[in-house]
Amino acid sequence: MQELSSTLADYADDELVLRAQESDEAAFGELMRRTSASSFRLAVSILRDRQEAEDEVQNSYLKAWRHVGQFQRESKFSTWISRIVVNQCLMRLRKVRGTTFVYLDEVGSDERMRQHEVMDRSATPEVDLRNKEISGVLHREIGRLPPLLRHVLVLRDVDELSTAEVANRLGMTASAVKSRLLRARIELRQRLRKRMQTA
Repeated sequence: MQELSSTLADYADDELVLRAQESDEAAFGELMRRTSASSFRLAVSILRDRQEAEDEVQNSYLKAWRHVGQFQRESKFSTWISRIVVNQCLMRLRKVRGTTFVYLDEVGSDERMRQHEVMDRSATPEVDLRNKEISGVLHREIGRLPPLLRHVLVLRDVDELSTAEVANRLGMTASAVKSRLLRARIELRQRLRKRMQTA
């Protein structure tokens, strides 16, 4: 077993993915070993709870194993698993907990997000309920963004990674990240405005 692990450690990710797609559990295990730390950090940054993060990372790898045959290898495996982790965490936020903070995008000249605390801990039950509803709407609309826009938005504005870190995580240029982030913020704002008008 030790010799097998040592052999797999010499494989490139793409080679391991090919083996995993042929039902090689050991190859998939090596991919998990390589990406588990970054996946956990990503989950913690979204959920702010280590136990919940562990649960969703496990769920993410189970889902990845079930669907690894559908992975087209157009991006890195680490990018693919990061997307699954983000989606799992957002699903948990929507279904289980809701969030205390909602970040509304007001892009300044330095392209930094201004953060607004929506929920007041001393608020009345009615206000508290309303803010939870707003949070739920926000996360639903984020989930409906096209994947290419959603992943950049979540990593940059939810995970609070730098532009360079997002570019590295997704295998993109910094300028592409900035472009997609701007498009994502605009589309999210339009979706939220439309929801408010029909509410």
